[in-house]
Amino acid sequence: MKLDPAVIELLSLDPEQTTVSSAGGGGCSSASTAKITAKLPDGTEKQFFMKTSSGGDAEVMFRGEHASLRAIHDAVPSLCPQSFGYGPFASDPNTFFLVTDFLNLGNRRSANLSQTTPSLAAKLAKLHTTPAPIPEGFNRPVFGFPVSTCCGDTPQENGFHDSWAQFYADNRLRFILRRAESANGKDLEVHDLVETMASQVAPRLLGDGHLNNGRGITPVVVHGDIWSGNAGRGSIGQGPVQDVVYDPSACYAHSEYELGIMKMFGGFGGSFLTEYHKLCPKTEPVDEYDDRVALYELYHHLNHYALFGSGYRSGAVSIMKKLIRKYASDKD
Repeated sequence: MKLDPAVIELLSLDPEQTTVSSAGGGGCSSASTAKITAKLPDGTEKQFFMKTSSGGDAEVMFRGEHASLRAIHDAVPSLCPQSFGYGPFASDPNTFFLVTDFLNLGNRRSANLSQTTPSLAAKLAKLHTTPAPIPEGFNRPVFGFPVSTCCGDTPQENGFHDSWAQFYADNRLRFILRRAESANGKDLEVHDLVETMASQVAPRLLGDGHLNNGRGITPVVVHGDIWSGNAGRGSIGQGPVQDVVYDPSACYAHSEYELGIMKMFGGFGGSFLTEYHKLCPKTEPVDEYDDRVALYELYHHLNHYALFGSGYRSGAVSIMKKLIRKYASDKD
């Protein structure tokens, strides 16, 4: 298999000293993957990971993943592979690629870490206590992201907001409701429940005047789609074995937003959260922490409902009815 000239140019490789082989894991339903092995001018060998897919959706997905990896890597370099770039093939402008460091992955629980290597909980806590960068055109951190990012196959709306409650209501809950209705048809009960969550529960639980005793929250970079399939233990290139994440769907968000998908699929137990929260404390009011995480978990139930259909409806409805009973001003 020959490497496309656009990738050769991006990585400044010698095509005569480069080989390409298949690799596992694509992070979405349509991407193909490959391992690039190149001999560099100094005689050393370097491996890269490449995803390829076709069409405009692939361009959006790879642009978002590239920006996500860059944002995470800038804050905590050892947490994820570095992304070197994305773009169309020179030989086929309808085929797009993304190139990153190669991850040599093992089982997340079986490979031993050095005592000096930070755990996933420690790295994630560092990510979540590092203020997000200030976007171009703004004079302070805001919620959102410079580009669309894909959670699974869903391209998300990441337009910037000053208010986290407004971002979550509009860019996550109402947005994913439109996606679900487009895919499955309008379900009046789900529609009304989501609208109540967006108009009443989200402002009540997430309002800037409410969180942290009225001080609000600082946007941080979140991975956005951490579940056991997007976290592993292995080495980035020739580096040491360590905990890493990949296939991100980043945005500038409330740190606890990360925990919604982690709770939905499990795999991150009590010891993980104990270590994490020692370094990244729960937001005040702490007694509403579980309900905030459930509110964030809701988005992922609705996203799976949009992507995969009615099997995820009941989980979403259950969360919404519980939170509406507790927090909506009009509970009827």
